Amino acid sequence: MIMHDVPRSEKLFIGGDFNGHIGGDSGGYESAREGFSFGVRNSGGVAILDFAIAYDLLVVNSLLKKKEDHLVTFTSGSFKTQIDFFLTRADSRRSCRDCKVIPSEFVRSQHRLLVLDLEFNGVKWKRTSVGDLRVKWWNLTKENATKLSARITEEGA
Repeated sequence: MIMHDVPRSEKLFIGGDFNGHIGGDSGGYESAREGFSFGVRNSGGVAILDFAIAYDLLVVNSLLKKKEDHLVTFTSGSFKTQIDFFLTRADSRRSCRDCKVIPSEFVRSQHRLLVLDLEFNGVKWKRTSVGDLRVKWWNLTKENATKLSARITEEGA
């Protein structure tokens, strides 16, 4: 399976329409999800949660408490459900800032857009100065110019 080929050192995020309902209660799957979800669990949801536990993944949608409008990913008439999910490794949980559904009247399909906000802390590179120093001519006011000329005459060539 593809999951075995992804090294543990790499970040892993899986998102998609899984057509399963993980339900509102944790019910034995506490290591894969929190209690913030929508609907009633079905067999597809059990398969998603079993997959998450087998590969030490979390269902990101269930980590943060949201209003119902920001949980429901599929609507058809009065029927509302949550079938789109993001999964990530448990050690990447701190990278997830927000996961929500964008409720919009402009989306033509019955699915709503699911968005995951991530934050990665990378290595910040220091700039090293190479070559000549840069002259900041905009700092050379009349006052600074007189100070500079006095310093030059004082120190000499």
